[in-house]
Amino acid sequence: MGERLKRFQARYEPVFTRILLLTLFVTEVMAQFVTPLGDFLRDKAFIGGAVLSLVGYVLYDSVKDLDGSLRRPPRLQVKSQELGTFVSEAFRARTVDIRFLGYTGETLYHELYHRLEGLLDDPGPTRRVSVKVLIPDFGQPMTVPSRVGPDGRPQDDPAYRRGLEAQCQMYDRRLSAIAERLTSGGRVTAECEYRLYPGIPRDKICVFNRELALHGLYDVVARTVQRSSEPEFYDPKGYRTDLNVWSREGDEDSKSVVSTWNKHLDDLWSLASVPSWSSLTPAPPPAPPSPPTPAPQ
Repeated sequence: MGERLKRFQARYEPVFTRILLLTLFVTEVMAQFVTPLGDFLRDKAFIGGAVLSLVGYVLYDSVKDLDGSLRRPPRLQVKSQELGTFVSEAFRARTVDIRFLGYTGETLYHELYHRLEGLLDDPGPTRRVSVKVLIPDFGQPMTVPSRVGPDGRPQDDPAYRRGLEAQCQMYDRRLSAIAERLTSGGRVTAECEYRLYPGIPRDKICVFNRELALHGLYDVVARTVQRSSEPEFYDPKGYRTDLNVWSREGDEDSKSVVSTWNKHLDDLWSLASVPSWSSLTPAPPPAPPSPPTPAPQ
């Protein structure tokens, strides 16, 4: 309904404004020559008002074009290091909804951590925060990340995957701890959750408040060396990823892309598995007591 009203306004506002300005001009000119009408309006500044109305009528389109030209054009691409700006903008809303799909989410984690910490002292307008993070299932064999083998072939490295899993577990634990503190304070309800998707980290997607979508592709053949004595690893560098930006405030194509990414992440989230190390994983029920040992006969 909101989109239809916006389209209706954009279509008929110029016509309505022109008719209104022209009507004012004609009425004020007629009031100058038709005495009953002039007495009814009881306004002696007919000519001045008529001239102003005519000027407004003539300049209306020019003013609208000027206003449009002065608006900041939407940025079509940003660096991953600029995610902090989008996080800060998202936290100006009463309800904050941030979704991420990617590698470890390290770049986003640091921005979220400081923003959530700030809410402990001054929540501002924010009353609810929901953060949902989708990362690869590092418990499964992978081609990326992996060890660089002979002839550049990827070789699965369980130890390397376990290190990345431990890193994500730390992020989850810290974000969840702050979310619990915020919720227990009573002023803000917050939740942060990690889930796992199958496959390699290829896409980096961020959606802010379901209004702004950022998407980029990792360099899946990027290599890294932990120490000089260790082998190379295929390890995408998320902070180097360029992100394309779409907004619901853009054209129809941009709105369609945002809707597509929202649905895609909703669907993936519903299919994703909860990691065993998740802070939200309920504790297993206690084992039933062992039956008493029968007394010897």
